[in-house]
Amino acid sequence: MFLRNAWYVAAEESELGEGLYPSTILGEQIVLYRKADGTPVALEDACPHRKLPLSMGRKRGDDIECGYHGLTFDCSGGCVRAPGNSRTPQGAKVRSYPLAERYGLIWIWMGDAELADPATIFQVEEWGDPAWGINRGGNMTVECNYLYMTDNLLDPAHVAWVHQTSFGNAACEDEPLKTIVSDGGVIVFRWMRNVEVAPFYAQFVKFSGRCDRKQHYEVRYPSHAIIKSLFTPAGTGSDEGVLHDQVFLMNSYNFLTPVDESNTRYFWFQMRNFDQDSQEVSRRFDEDVRFAFSEDQVILAAVHRGMANKRTPNIDLASDSGPLRFRRALDKQIAQETSSRLISLAEQGAESAKLGA
Repeated sequence: MFLRNAWYVAAEESELGEGLYPSTILGEQIVLYRKADGTPVALEDACPHRKLPLSMGRKRGDDIECGYHGLTFDCSGGCVRAPGNSRTPQGAKVRSYPLAERYGLIWIWMGDAELADPATIFQVEEWGDPAWGINRGGNMTVECNYLYMTDNLLDPAHVAWVHQTSFGNAACEDEPLKTIVSDGGVIVFRWMRNVEVAPFYAQFVKFSGRCDRKQHYEVRYPSHAIIKSLFTPAGTGSDEGVLHDQVFLMNSYNFLTPVDESNTRYFWFQMRNFDQDSQEVSRRFDEDVRFAFSEDQVILAAVHRGMANKRTPNIDLASDSGPLRFRRALDKQIAQETSSRLISLAEQGAESAKLGA
């Protein structure tokens, strides 16, 4: 089950070129392309005649032509040409989806188009601020349900075992976690005091010796996360503000787009408060982050398979508190949205019956 009245990332801006770009989002087949002026378009990827994917057809100017019998659709999904027909066939239309471009990504609204407001897209406060450098990141497909990924992004503890050579070390094993639940999502965080700097971060911090480290794992509904990593010399860490001029700050933005119930497209980039213009630092960041995320990719695919084929009950740990609270709140939102949709459909049906009478 998915929350449909929400923005999801459909693609990186660079992935959408002159051709047709087929994709599956929330189980729906969608084709994306750009108009001549560069504006992105997203349509249902199924001709209403025999449901051949429109992505198997071709662009005709700003329109898209089906590769079977030439039915042609404009950017709104309306049929503008039906070869061999004296008039446009009834029902010759496809759904169009609202899009927005933000942060080098193309965002798609999967629900009621009238509710699509680009102002509600996940806010990246550091974007465009010269005090912050950016690692452009990338994307990958993970063979698991997206909720196993939200679990992972609300679980600071897993880095001690999954990322022993990168994000984690022994200091991450036992420190207790704190959880905050809000209307927008869930935050799980903790401070680790006077500990060794984990391997990935050790190559970038500007101070020497032990550190105070804060892990801030936050997932907002429906499936987008910001992971904040803070390292400062031991004894200087505080929630009241930065107490040291060599503090390391990295904010990792993570956007999960369900492909279907068993696969998830994962997009990410990081903002950093140091070496803002260094291409070499960005290269090392991107390389090491992708390696660490590939470790998650393997684990989460195996978790999905294990849970799908379990023969004995699974258990929960103390570290599962945040992920479980997120799931419960999201389930409630999905149930409310589904109920509202069913009521609306029933009302439409009653109105149609009334007009028919």
